[in-house]
Amino acid sequence: MVPLPLEEAQVTEKDPDTGKIHTLPSLHPKRREDRCFVTYKPPPQSDDPALEEEFLDRANFIADDLDWLLSLPHDKFWCQIIFDETLHNCLESYLRFSPRNFDERSPSKPAMMDVQNRIHHSVFLTFLRMSTYKESKDNFFTPSAFGEIIYNNFLFDVPKILDLCVLYGKGNSLLLQKMIGNIFTQQPSYYNDLNETVPTILQVLDTILNKFGLCTENATEVPQKLGSRPRISLNSISEQELQDMLFYLCDTSTTLFAFLDVFPNASNTLQKHDFLLRLASFYELAVPELENTLKKRKFEDKSLQHDLWKRLSHSKKKIIEISHIIINYTCLQPILENSSEKIQTFVEDFLQTFTALLHEKRFLVNYDELFPIVEDISLLQQASPVLDETRTSYIIHAVESAWQMVGKRKASALPAKTKQYTQSVNKAEANKQTEAAVQEQYQTEVDNECLGATAACVTGVELDSLISQVKDLLPELGEGFILACLEEYNYSTEQVINNILEDRLAPSLQTLDWSLPRQVKEEKPSPLSRRCNVYDGDEFDVFSRDTVDTSRIWKGRKKGEDAKSLLNDKSHISQLKGRYEQYSIVVEEVPVQPEEEGGSRFYRDDYEDEYDDTYDSNQVGANDADSDDELISRRPFTIPLVLRNGERDVRQDEDEEEEEVDEQTKKEDGLRRDYFVQDPAVLRERAEARRAAQYARKGHRFDNSSVVGNTKGQGQSKETLLERRRKEANKSLRGNHNRRTMADRKRNKGMIPS
Repeated sequence: MVPLPLEEAQVTEKDPDTGKIHTLPSLHPKRREDRCFVTYKPPPQSDDPALEEEFLDRANFIADDLDWLLSLPHDKFWCQIIFDETLHNCLESYLRFSPRNFDERSPSKPAMMDVQNRIHHSVFLTFLRMSTYKESKDNFFTPSAFGEIIYNNFLFDVPKILDLCVLYGKGNSLLLQKMIGNIFTQQPSYYNDLNETVPTILQVLDTILNKFGLCTENATEVPQKLGSRPRISLNSISEQELQDMLFYLCDTSTTLFAFLDVFPNASNTLQKHDFLLRLASFYELAVPELENTLKKRKFEDKSLQHDLWKRLSHSKKKIIEISHIIINYTCLQPILENSSEKIQTFVEDFLQTFTALLHEKRFLVNYDELFPIVEDISLLQQASPVLDETRTSYIIHAVESAWQMVGKRKASALPAKTKQYTQSVNKAEANKQTEAAVQEQYQTEVDNECLGATAACVTGVELDSLISQVKDLLPELGEGFILACLEEYNYSTEQVINNILEDRLAPSLQTLDWSLPRQVKEEKPSPLSRRCNVYDGDEFDVFSRDTVDTSRIWKGRKKGEDAKSLLNDKSHISQLKGRYEQYSIVVEEVPVQPEEEGGSRFYRDDYEDEYDDTYDSNQVGANDADSDDELISRRPFTIPLVLRNGERDVRQDEDEEEEEVDEQTKKEDGLRRDYFVQDPAVLRERAEARRAAQYARKGHRFDNSSVVGNTKGQGQSKETLLERRRKEANKSLRGNHNRRTMADRKRNKGMIPS
């Protein structure tokens, strides 16, 4: 007997009320077991025994019920899943309130940890079984019916999928990829739900910005009055509100990263809403404000400040990684998977994406720190031979400019940091430090690694304050050495002082001189000192003189003057009169006095006007090349027959024939040079006759019909194609020759006025 899918199968059961045997579908509400599942509550944060006992009792009930549920056969399991509302509430409550990896309310006692891990495991197995439509050859759904069941009964939705990814994505990524991939494959409607969820995620980011008094360009389309939304200082909000905001941001970024890490196919859906640009804009606006607030605000509890800074650093890193996943899946991965003919679209998307992100300086620097953009562009250059080098160089230069504007220097690569950590741990073991000290150092290194490029850059007065704090305790240290230590340890004065006192400095700092002075920055000269202008030093240059004759300066037309008086003013003529008087003296003969020294010797020889016949024997212009006298014109140079090769150069013969035809044409046209316009029909006949004579001498029969061919669209014969190819190859034999002759012919035809 061929097994039927569960949605079509039927079972025969005995009615407990009437005792009659009746047939029911396998999925029927009457087949559900009466069992009440309690909702989940998170572990208590206090050490109250009553609260701990209540949590243990509730957790044990949930764990036992889930174990019973997983032991049911296939049909009973799905009846309970579909028709038991208390089971839905139990599973949803665990996904909502279960502690995340970055939460502080994780159970600390062994009994609570054991029951928590038991529930965690059972919930995951329950959802894993719910996402499988075929358990065996006898127990299965059809894929279409399975998709309808899980979608219509709300067994899975986008919030549940996000919570599953953040709870189980770290250790069960492969199973989650299969689970979520199967859900989206069997029911494509989840893509529509995800598309409707993206605006909600963007609204979360806008809510955070609005809380801080910031607003993105795409947050609202309604014009607002200037000054209607005053800028809110983060120092004015309470610590609880700031803490809730950072917890909210940390949870959102971590959940979204976990979902994209497990199911990167969702990147295309996110990009339909320009998610990457909105996320980068949020990063550029919110991150500097939060960093400044955490650094400047005075917290009563320093541990709270440290925890909030860790969460902010964690959120920044997750936002950068989310952006990388989207870029990698939508642009880079298709370039590696497709052939060279299909990658141009993805290359263009990559270039347009980064071109749009260039104005987000801080985001661009932090992204380049974790995922170097130069490497991605190098990949594009290898994959695409027609990549626009101008655009890629523009992006690279913009990234380098962003580093300079932010005021950071590129950090060393990850292997160097790992090596540094290994060396410090080995040194700690050599000094026999306690395990707690090693764990604290490791945690510090992990924090610095999470910060990466998102670490704040301290400059100006704040940097001087940090240097003075260290110098007050260790006055023998130089400011240059202290500055290098602060840059190495992320501007943490406590860590710098502790490592100096315990002699646990990084290898890069051990070689420095402890008395190293601080380098003084050279002040740039004032722009006025380097000013260069054509008006420098004149009577109105206020930069070179203190007093200026203001009577010679006026605005518009000078007062007291009109056009008539201005034209009648001839004062400039008297100024030029002396100069022109020197040109008014004209004499025909310069008198020379005998007593002038050398005068008689200079004018001793008189002028001779005798005719000079030195060059009369030369015939000037008689032998010019353009003369019509053929007796005295120079013959062109030709190689004698005895010196030529055995086979005469055919090309030379053709050139000589062409020259003969051109000379004949020139003579004929010379006779008619006085004509203004000739009959075009006669000219065409003569040209055709000359062309036919030339082809006849060459032994070539010219057939214009072969070149013309048939009408366009009807196909061409092989002979036509050959003639066209021969014409194309030989059309430049006489190109650029006989310019003067052709110009005369054109003039005789009346095309150029003579």
